Amino acid sequence: MKKNVLALLAFGLFATTVNAQETVKQEAKNVGTAIEKGAKATEKGVKNGAEWVGDKAKKGAKATKKDVKKGTKWVGKTATKGAKSVEKTAVKGADAVADGYKDVKSDLKK
Repeated sequence: MKKNVLALLAFGLFATTVNAQETVKQEAKNVGTAIEKGAKATEKGVKNGAEWVGDKAKKGAKATKKDVKKGTKWVGKTATKGAKSVEKTAVKGADAVADGYKDVKSDLKK
């Protein structure tokens, strides 16, 4: 009877150990699967993020190019207007100097 109880206890201990090993094995497999899924999700997220950054960089470059072109046109127009204004002022100034010279010359002759 004592042998039967010891044999039964030994079998119970063996069954518990085998069951524990299977549980640990299954948990390890679950962890590995979760890590794999996480790695794939991270890879996909990084790829999508890189594509998004690339798209935004392209759009930003196009917008910058467009705005620089507009700015250049504006500077050109403003410079042209300024040059015309300076030219008109210079002509008026030259005419005023010429008139002043003529007035002084005529005053000296008198």
